[in-house]
Amino acid sequence: MDIEVVINEVLQRIRPTEEERTFVEGLMEELKSIANETIKELGLDVKHYFVGSLAKDTYLAGDHDVDLFLAFPLETPLEELRKKGLELGKAIAEKLDSYEIAYAEHPYVRAKYRRVSVDLVPCYDVKSWRDVRTAVDRSILHTQWVNEHLDGRNDEVRLLKRFLKGINAYGSEVYVRGFSGYLAEILVVKYGSFLEVLEKAGFILRQKIIDPADWLRKEPEIARKTVEREINENKPLIVIDPVDPRRNVSANLSWERYGIFYFKSAEFLEKPSIKFFFPPEKPWKNYLEVLRERKTILLTLVFEVPNMVDDLLLPQLERSAKGLEKALEREGFKVLGWNVGKTEKAFIMLELDRAERERIMLKPGPEFFTERGRRFYEKNEKVWIVGKRLYSEKRVKENAVDVVIELLEKGQVSLGRGIREAVKGANVLLNYVPKELEKETYLFLSREKWNLKD
Repeated sequence: MDIEVVINEVLQRIRPTEEERTFVEGLMEELKSIANETIKELGLDVKHYFVGSLAKDTYLAGDHDVDLFLAFPLETPLEELRKKGLELGKAIAEKLDSYEIAYAEHPYVRAKYRRVSVDLVPCYDVKSWRDVRTAVDRSILHTQWVNEHLDGRNDEVRLLKRFLKGINAYGSEVYVRGFSGYLAEILVVKYGSFLEVLEKAGFILRQKIIDPADWLRKEPEIARKTVEREINENKPLIVIDPVDPRRNVSANLSWERYGIFYFKSAEFLEKPSIKFFFPPEKPWKNYLEVLRERKTILLTLVFEVPNMVDDLLLPQLERSAKGLEKALEREGFKVLGWNVGKTEKAFIMLELDRAERERIMLKPGPEFFTERGRRFYEKNEKVWIVGKRLYSEKRVKENAVDVVIELLEKGQVSLGRGIREAVKGANVLLNYVPKELEKETYLFLSREKWNLKD
Protein backbone atom coordinates (compact mmCIF):
# COMPACT_ATOMS: atom_id res chain seq x y z
CA MET A 1 0.00 0.00 0.00
CA ASP A 2 1.25 3.49 -0.87
CA ILE A 3 2.60 5.36 2.15
CA GLU A 4 0.45 8.46 1.51
CA VAL A 5 -2.68 6.32 1.26
CA VAL A 6 -1.87 4.73 4.63
CA ILE A 7 -1.18 8.10 6.26
CA ASN A 8 -4.40 9.63 4.93
CA GLU A 9 -6.41 6.64 6.12
CA VAL A 10 -4.83 6.86 9.59
CA LEU A 11 -5.44 10.61 9.78
CA GLN A 12 -9.14 10.05 9.06
CA ARG A 13 -9.25 7.90 12.19
CA ILE A 14 -7.07 9.94 14.56
CA ARG A 15 -7.84 13.55 13.63
CA PRO A 16 -10.65 14.98 15.79
CA THR A 17 -13.82 15.82 13.86
CA GLU A 18 -15.35 19.30 13.92
CA GLU A 19 -18.09 17.98 16.18
CA GLU A 20 -15.47 16.59 18.56
CA ARG A 21 -13.52 19.85 18.54
CA THR A 22 -16.69 21.77 19.38
CA PHE A 23 -17.31 19.42 22.32
CA VAL A 24 -13.71 19.78 23.61
CA GLU A 25 -13.70 23.58 23.26
CA GLY A 26 -17.05 23.82 25.04
CA LEU A 27 -15.83 21.51 27.80
CA MET A 28 -12.70 23.61 28.37
CA GLU A 29 -14.73 26.83 28.46
CA GLU A 30 -17.07 25.34 31.06
CA LEU A 31 -14.15 24.15 33.21
CA LYS A 32 -12.44 27.53 32.85
CA SER A 33 -15.60 29.28 34.05
CA ILE A 34 -16.04 26.88 37.00
CA ALA A 35 -12.38 27.26 37.99
CA ASN A 36 -12.51 31.09 37.86
CA GLU A 37 -15.74 31.17 39.83
CA THR A 38 -14.33 28.87 42.54
CA ILE A 39 -11.04 30.77 42.79
CA LYS A 40 -13.02 33.99 43.41
CA GLU A 41 -15.28 32.30 45.97
CA LEU A 42 -12.25 31.16 47.97
CA GLY A 43 -10.50 34.52 47.61
CA LEU A 44 -7.33 33.00 46.22
CA ASP A 45 -4.65 34.56 44.02
CA VAL A 46 -4.44 31.65 41.61
CA LYS A 47 -4.24 31.44 37.81
CA HIS A 48 -5.42 28.41 35.88
CA TYR A 49 -3.72 26.89 32.84
CA PHE A 50 -4.78 24.08 30.54
CA VAL A 51 -1.75 21.92 29.74
CA GLY A 52 -1.17 18.65 27.92
CA SER A 53 -2.36 17.47 24.51
CA LEU A 54 -5.76 19.22 24.60
CA ALA A 55 -4.09 22.58 25.22
CA LYS A 56 -1.56 21.89 22.44
CA ASP A 57 -4.13 20.45 20.01
CA THR A 58 -2.09 17.27 19.62
CA TYR A 59 -4.74 14.98 21.12
CA LEU A 60 -6.01 11.92 19.26
CA ALA A 61 -9.65 11.51 18.35
CA GLY A 62 -11.56 10.09 21.32
CA ASP A 63 -8.84 10.98 23.85
CA HIS A 64 -10.14 13.96 25.80
CA ASP A 65 -8.40 13.83 29.17
CA VAL A 66 -8.10 17.35 30.60
CA ASP A 67 -5.15 18.66 32.63
CA LEU A 68 -6.12 21.84 34.46
CA PHE A 69 -3.25 23.31 36.48
CA LEU A 70 -3.92 25.68 39.36
CA ALA A 71 -0.91 28.00 39.57
CA PHE A 72 -0.07 29.70 42.87
CA PRO A 73 2.29 32.70 43.21
CA LEU A 74 5.99 31.81 43.59
CA GLU A 75 6.16 33.21 47.11
CA THR A 76 3.59 30.65 48.36
CA PRO A 77 5.23 28.19 50.81
CA LEU A 78 5.15 24.62 49.51
CA GLU A 79 3.03 23.28 52.39
CA GLU A 80 0.50 26.06 51.85
CA LEU A 81 0.40 25.28 48.13
CA ARG A 82 -0.29 21.63 48.88
CA LYS A 83 -3.00 22.40 51.43
CA LYS A 84 -4.79 25.20 49.57
CA GLY A 85 -4.22 23.55 46.19
CA LEU A 86 -6.01 20.42 47.38
CA GLU A 87 -8.83 22.50 48.91
CA LEU A 88 -9.26 24.42 45.64
CA GLY A 89 -9.15 21.24 43.55
CA LYS A 90 -11.83 19.64 45.73
CA ALA A 91 -13.99 22.77 45.63
CA ILE A 92 -13.86 22.79 41.81
CA ALA A 93 -14.45 19.03 41.63
CA GLU A 94 -17.55 19.27 43.82
CA LYS A 95 -19.15 21.22 40.97
CA LEU A 96 -18.29 18.43 38.53
CA ASP A 97 -19.68 14.88 38.38
CA SER A 98 -17.36 12.93 40.71
CA TYR A 99 -13.81 12.98 42.04
CA GLU A 100 -11.11 11.23 44.06
CA ILE A 101 -7.83 12.29 45.63
CA ALA A 102 -4.73 11.02 43.83
CA TYR A 103 -1.08 11.27 44.83
CA ALA A 104 2.07 12.15 42.91
CA GLU A 105 4.73 14.56 44.24
CA HIS A 106 1.84 16.15 46.13
CA PRO A 107 -1.89 15.38 46.33
CA TYR A 108 -4.15 16.42 43.46
CA VAL A 109 -7.77 15.85 42.45
CA ARG A 110 -8.84 13.48 39.70
CA ALA A 111 -12.41 14.29 38.64
CA LYS A 112 -14.97 13.25 36.04
CA TYR A 113 -17.00 15.74 34.05
CA ARG A 114 -19.24 14.88 31.13
CA ARG A 115 -17.58 11.44 31.01
CA VAL A 116 -14.12 13.01 30.62
CA SER A 117 -11.25 12.63 33.11
CA VAL A 118 -10.16 15.99 34.57
CA ASP A 119 -6.94 16.29 36.61
CA LEU A 120 -6.86 19.37 38.87
CA VAL A 121 -3.19 19.88 39.77
CA PRO A 122 -1.73 22.59 42.05
CA CYS A 123 1.58 24.07 40.90
CA TYR A 124 3.62 27.27 40.90
CA ASP A 125 3.05 30.02 38.35
CA VAL A 126 6.47 29.69 36.73
CA LYS A 127 7.82 31.92 33.98
CA SER A 128 11.15 30.16 33.43
CA TRP A 129 13.08 27.07 34.45
CA ARG A 130 14.71 28.99 37.29
CA ASP A 131 11.28 29.30 38.95
CA VAL A 132 10.54 25.56 38.92
CA ARG A 133 9.92 24.21 42.44
CA THR A 134 8.00 20.98 41.83
CA ALA A 135 8.08 18.38 39.06
CA VAL A 136 4.71 19.44 37.63
CA ASP A 137 5.58 23.14 37.25
CA ARG A 138 7.32 22.60 33.91
CA SER A 139 4.08 21.46 32.26
CA ILE A 140 3.00 25.09 31.87
CA LEU A 141 6.29 25.89 30.10
CA HIS A 142 6.08 22.72 27.98
CA THR A 143 2.66 23.70 26.66
CA GLN A 144 3.82 27.23 25.86
CA TRP A 145 6.96 25.98 24.07
CA VAL A 146 5.11 23.47 21.89
CA ASN A 147 2.43 26.01 20.94
CA GLU A 148 5.14 28.50 19.95
CA HIS A 149 7.16 26.02 17.89
CA LEU A 150 4.83 23.40 16.41
CA ASP A 151 3.85 25.71 13.56
CA GLY A 152 0.80 23.83 12.30
CA ARG A 153 2.34 20.35 12.38
CA ASN A 154 -0.23 19.05 14.86
CA ASP A 155 -1.29 16.15 12.63
CA GLU A 156 2.35 15.06 12.31
CA VAL A 157 2.46 14.70 16.10
CA ARG A 158 -0.83 12.76 16.01
CA LEU A 159 0.66 10.34 13.48
CA LEU A 160 3.81 9.83 15.55
CA LYS A 161 1.83 9.30 18.76
CA ARG A 162 -0.52 6.78 17.13
CA PHE A 163 2.44 4.96 15.54
CA LEU A 164 4.20 4.74 18.92
CA LYS A 165 0.98 3.46 20.54
CA GLY A 166 0.55 0.89 17.78
CA ILE A 167 4.06 -0.53 18.21
CA ASN A 168 3.75 -0.47 22.03
CA ALA A 169 6.43 2.16 22.60
CA TYR A 170 4.29 5.06 23.87
CA GLY A 171 4.17 6.30 27.44
CA SER A 172 6.94 7.48 29.76
CA GLU A 173 5.49 5.77 32.84
CA VAL A 174 8.02 3.62 34.65
CA TYR A 175 6.11 0.44 33.76
CA VAL A 176 6.27 1.33 30.03
CA ARG A 177 9.50 3.36 29.67
CA GLY A 178 8.58 4.53 26.19
CA PHE A 179 8.21 7.88 24.38
CA SER A 180 6.20 10.58 26.13
CA GLY A 181 3.78 12.79 24.22
CA TYR A 182 6.05 15.77 24.87
CA LEU A 183 9.05 13.88 23.43
CA ALA A 184 7.02 13.08 20.30
CA GLU A 185 6.17 16.78 19.94
CA ILE A 186 9.82 17.80 20.30
CA LEU A 187 10.93 15.27 17.67
CA VAL A 188 8.37 16.60 15.18
CA VAL A 189 9.45 20.20 15.88
CA LYS A 190 13.11 19.20 15.49
CA TYR A 191 12.86 17.02 12.36
CA GLY A 192 9.81 18.45 10.62
CA SER A 193 7.36 15.59 10.15
CA PHE A 194 6.28 12.12 11.18
CA LEU A 195 8.06 10.47 8.24
CA GLU A 196 11.29 12.41 8.81
CA VAL A 197 11.36 11.28 12.46
CA LEU A 198 11.00 7.65 11.31
CA GLU A 199 13.65 8.08 8.61
CA LYS A 200 16.08 9.42 11.21
CA ALA A 201 15.51 6.66 13.83
CA GLY A 202 19.07 5.39 13.36
CA PHE A 203 20.61 8.87 13.08
CA ILE A 204 18.88 10.02 16.27
CA LEU A 205 20.36 7.07 18.16
CA ARG A 206 23.86 7.74 16.80
CA GLN A 207 23.58 11.48 17.41
CA LYS A 208 22.61 10.70 21.01
CA ILE A 209 22.11 14.32 22.10
CA ILE A 210 19.26 16.56 20.94
CA ASP A 211 19.33 20.16 22.16
CA PRO A 212 16.35 22.01 20.60
CA ALA A 213 16.84 25.22 22.63
CA ASP A 214 20.65 25.34 22.21
CA TRP A 215 21.26 25.06 25.97
CA LEU A 216 24.79 23.70 25.44
CA ARG A 217 25.69 27.15 24.14
CA LYS A 218 23.40 29.30 26.36
CA GLU A 219 23.91 27.44 29.66
CA PRO A 220 26.96 25.25 28.93
CA GLU A 221 27.85 24.30 32.50
CA ILE A 222 24.35 23.17 33.49
CA ALA A 223 23.59 21.48 30.16
CA ARG A 224 26.90 19.59 30.15
CA LYS A 225 26.15 18.27 33.64
CA THR A 226 22.81 16.99 32.37
CA VAL A 227 24.49 15.25 29.43
CA GLU A 228 27.25 13.72 31.58
CA ARG A 229 24.75 12.43 34.15
CA GLU A 230 22.55 10.78 31.51
CA ILE A 231 25.53 9.28 29.66
CA ASN A 232 26.77 7.77 32.94
CA GLU A 233 23.34 6.22 33.41
CA ASN A 234 23.56 4.69 29.91
CA LYS A 235 20.43 6.32 28.51
CA PRO A 236 19.75 5.60 24.82
CA LEU A 237 18.87 9.22 24.08
CA ILE A 238 19.43 12.61 25.70
CA VAL A 239 16.93 15.32 24.77
CA ILE A 240 17.72 18.44 26.78
CA ASP A 241 14.37 19.91 27.74
CA PRO A 242 13.91 23.09 25.68
CA VAL A 243 12.42 24.78 28.78
CA ASP A 244 14.92 23.47 31.37
CA PRO A 245 18.62 22.62 30.77
CA ARG A 246 18.69 20.44 33.89
CA ARG A 247 16.30 17.83 32.51
CA ASN A 248 16.45 15.01 29.95
CA VAL A 249 12.99 14.69 28.37
CA SER A 250 13.78 11.09 27.40
CA ALA A 251 15.12 10.08 30.84
CA ASN A 252 12.54 7.29 31.18
CA LEU A 253 12.99 5.95 27.64
CA SER A 254 14.48 2.45 27.73
CA TRP A 255 16.79 0.79 25.23
CA GLU A 256 14.11 -1.86 24.63
CA ARG A 257 11.43 0.66 23.63
CA TYR A 258 13.81 2.60 21.44
CA GLY A 259 14.83 -0.69 19.84
CA ILE A 260 11.19 -1.41 18.96
CA PHE A 261 10.89 2.06 17.42
CA TYR A 262 14.16 1.53 15.52
CA PHE A 263 13.03 -1.69 13.82
CA LYS A 264 9.39 -0.77 13.29
CA SER A 265 10.30 2.58 11.70
CA ALA A 266 12.38 0.79 9.06
CA GLU A 267 9.67 -1.82 8.50
CA PHE A 268 6.95 0.79 8.03
CA LEU A 269 9.02 2.83 5.55
CA GLU A 270 9.74 -0.34 3.57
CA LYS A 271 6.23 -1.83 3.71
CA PRO A 272 3.68 0.78 4.84
CA SER A 273 0.61 -0.65 6.50
CA ILE A 274 -2.17 0.52 8.77
CA LYS A 275 -1.33 -2.36 11.14
CA PHE A 276 1.59 -0.32 12.56
CA PHE A 277 -0.95 2.19 13.89
CA PHE A 278 -3.81 -0.19 14.66
CA PRO A 279 -2.30 -3.65 15.17
CA PRO A 280 -4.66 -6.63 15.13
CA GLU A 281 -4.99 -8.42 18.45
CA LYS A 282 -2.41 -11.18 18.77
CA PRO A 283 -3.98 -14.65 18.64
CA TRP A 284 -3.41 -16.89 21.62
CA LYS A 285 -3.91 -20.48 22.61
CA ASN A 286 -3.65 -22.69 25.68
CA TYR A 287 -0.49 -21.86 27.63
CA LEU A 288 -0.18 -25.53 28.69
CA GLU A 289 0.50 -26.44 25.04
CA VAL A 290 3.43 -24.00 25.03
CA LEU A 291 4.78 -25.53 28.24
CA ARG A 292 4.60 -29.02 26.72
CA GLU A 293 6.37 -27.83 23.56
CA ARG A 294 9.09 -26.01 25.50
CA LYS A 295 9.47 -28.74 28.12
CA THR A 296 9.78 -26.11 30.84
CA ILE A 297 7.75 -25.31 33.94
CA LEU A 298 5.87 -22.23 35.09
CA LEU A 299 5.99 -20.89 38.63
CA THR A 300 3.44 -18.16 39.41
CA LEU A 301 3.06 -16.11 42.58
CA VAL A 302 -0.38 -14.51 42.94
CA PHE A 303 -1.19 -12.08 45.74
CA GLU A 304 -3.45 -9.18 46.73
CA VAL A 305 -2.61 -5.87 45.05
CA PRO A 306 -1.18 -3.41 47.58
CA ASN A 307 -2.83 0.02 47.67
CA MET A 308 -0.39 1.91 45.46
CA VAL A 309 -0.43 3.48 42.01
CA ASP A 310 0.90 1.51 39.03
CA ASP A 311 3.94 3.80 38.74
CA LEU A 312 5.06 2.52 42.16
CA LEU A 313 3.68 -1.03 42.04
CA LEU A 314 5.18 -2.20 38.74
CA PRO A 315 8.83 -1.31 39.54
CA GLN A 316 8.49 -3.14 42.87
CA LEU A 317 7.07 -6.19 41.11
CA GLU A 318 10.03 -6.10 38.72
CA ARG A 319 12.51 -5.83 41.58
CA SER A 320 10.85 -8.78 43.32
CA ALA A 321 10.93 -10.88 40.13
CA LYS A 322 14.65 -10.17 39.73
CA GLY A 323 15.19 -11.09 43.39
CA LEU A 324 13.39 -14.41 42.91
CA GLU A 325 15.40 -15.06 39.74
CA LYS A 326 18.71 -14.59 41.58
CA ALA A 327 17.60 -16.65 44.59
CA LEU A 328 16.39 -19.56 42.46
CA GLU A 329 19.56 -19.57 40.36
CA ARG A 330 21.63 -19.70 43.57
CA GLU A 331 19.58 -22.78 44.46
CA GLY A 332 20.38 -24.51 41.17
CA PHE A 333 17.32 -23.67 39.04
CA LYS A 334 17.71 -21.90 35.70
CA VAL A 335 15.24 -19.04 35.20
CA LEU A 336 14.46 -18.64 31.49
CA GLY A 337 12.33 -15.51 31.85
CA TRP A 338 9.95 -13.62 34.10
CA ASN A 339 6.84 -11.50 33.76
CA VAL A 340 4.92 -9.27 36.19
CA GLY A 341 1.68 -7.31 36.25
CA LYS A 342 -1.72 -7.08 37.82
CA THR A 343 -5.31 -7.95 37.03
CA GLU A 344 -7.61 -8.56 39.97
CA LYS A 345 -4.45 -9.53 41.84
CA ALA A 346 -0.76 -8.87 41.33
CA PHE A 347 1.36 -11.64 39.83
CA ILE A 348 4.96 -12.68 39.25
CA MET A 349 5.62 -15.44 36.68
CA LEU A 350 8.90 -17.32 36.31
CA GLU A 351 9.70 -19.89 33.65
CA LEU A 352 12.13 -22.51 34.99
CA ASP A 353 14.11 -25.27 33.33
CA ARG A 354 12.71 -27.96 35.68
CA ALA A 355 10.30 -28.51 38.53
CA GLU A 356 12.66 -30.42 40.84
CA ARG A 357 16.30 -30.48 41.74
CA GLU A 358 18.40 -33.28 43.14
CA ARG A 359 20.49 -32.28 46.10
CA ILE A 360 23.03 -34.11 48.21
CA MET A 361 22.51 -33.58 51.92
CA LEU A 362 24.96 -34.40 54.67
CA LYS A 363 23.59 -37.04 57.02
CA PRO A 364 25.21 -37.02 60.49
CA GLY A 365 25.09 -40.35 62.36
CA PRO A 366 25.79 -41.67 65.87
CA GLU A 367 29.13 -42.56 67.47
CA PHE A 368 30.71 -45.44 65.56
CA PHE A 369 31.20 -47.80 68.54
CA THR A 370 27.49 -47.92 69.50
CA GLU A 371 24.76 -50.31 68.39
CA ARG A 372 23.09 -47.47 66.55
CA GLY A 373 26.42 -46.73 64.89
CA ARG A 374 26.60 -50.30 63.54
CA ARG A 375 23.06 -50.06 62.12
CA PHE A 376 23.93 -46.71 60.51
CA TYR A 377 27.04 -48.30 58.98
CA GLU A 378 25.07 -51.21 57.53
CA LYS A 379 22.19 -49.11 56.24
CA ASN A 380 24.10 -46.43 54.30
CA GLU A 381 26.10 -46.86 51.11
CA LYS A 382 28.85 -44.32 51.81
CA VAL A 383 30.03 -43.89 55.39
CA TRP A 384 32.97 -42.06 56.96
CA ILE A 385 34.17 -41.06 60.41
CA VAL A 386 34.84 -37.58 61.70
CA GLY A 387 36.26 -37.80 65.20
CA LYS A 388 34.10 -40.54 66.75
CA ARG A 389 30.92 -39.86 64.79
CA LEU A 390 29.75 -41.50 61.59
CA TYR A 391 28.62 -39.49 58.59
CA SER A 392 26.90 -40.32 55.32
CA GLU A 393 25.06 -38.45 52.58
CA LYS A 394 21.77 -38.81 50.81
CA ARG A 395 20.21 -37.53 47.60
CA VAL A 396 16.92 -35.66 48.00
CA LYS A 397 14.51 -34.25 45.45
CA GLU A 398 13.18 -30.75 46.14
CA ASN A 399 10.27 -29.13 44.34
CA ALA A 400 10.65 -25.54 43.06
CA VAL A 401 7.47 -24.50 44.88
CA ASP A 402 8.85 -25.70 48.22
CA VAL A 403 12.17 -24.00 47.53
CA VAL A 404 10.47 -20.65 46.81
CA ILE A 405 8.28 -20.89 49.91
CA GLU A 406 11.32 -21.67 52.07
CA LEU A 407 13.36 -18.82 50.53
CA LEU A 408 10.53 -16.37 51.22
CA GLU A 409 10.01 -17.60 54.77
CA LYS A 410 13.72 -17.23 55.53
CA GLY A 411 13.87 -13.75 53.97
CA GLN A 412 16.47 -14.86 51.42
CA VAL A 413 14.89 -13.03 48.45
CA SER A 414 15.37 -9.35 47.61
CA LEU A 415 11.83 -7.97 47.28
CA GLY A 416 10.28 -4.56 46.61
CA ARG A 417 9.90 -2.85 49.99
CA GLY A 418 6.25 -1.88 49.56
CA ILE A 419 5.10 -5.36 48.54
CA ARG A 420 7.42 -7.53 50.66
CA GLU A 421 4.73 -8.89 53.00
CA ALA A 422 2.25 -9.37 50.16
CA VAL A 423 4.75 -11.48 48.18
CA LYS A 424 5.61 -13.55 51.26
CA GLY A 425 1.92 -14.39 51.58
CA ALA A 426 1.48 -15.23 47.89
CA ASN A 427 -0.10 -18.40 46.55
CA VAL A 428 2.69 -20.22 44.68
CA LEU A 429 1.29 -22.11 41.69
CA LEU A 430 3.06 -24.71 39.53
CA ASN A 431 2.04 -24.98 35.84
CA TYR A 432 -1.31 -23.36 36.59
CA VAL A 433 -2.71 -19.82 36.56
CA PRO A 434 -6.14 -18.34 37.31
CA LYS A 435 -8.43 -17.98 34.28
CA GLU A 436 -7.95 -14.21 33.98
CA LEU A 437 -4.19 -14.78 33.49
CA GLU A 438 -4.39 -17.44 30.78
CA LYS A 439 -3.90 -15.05 27.83
CA GLU A 440 -1.12 -13.14 29.62
CA THR A 441 0.59 -16.46 30.40
CA TYR A 442 0.44 -17.63 26.78
CA LEU A 443 1.87 -14.33 25.52
CA PHE A 444 4.67 -14.55 28.11
CA LEU A 445 5.63 -18.19 27.51
CA SER A 446 5.43 -17.90 23.72
CA ARG A 447 7.40 -14.63 23.89
CA GLU A 448 4.73 -13.04 21.70
CA LYS A 449 4.40 -10.35 24.34
CA TRP A 450 7.79 -8.97 23.30
CA ASN A 451 8.23 -10.43 19.81
CA LEU A 452 9.42 -7.75 17.36
CA LYS A 453 8.39 -9.75 14.30
CA ASP A 454 4.79 -10.35 13.23
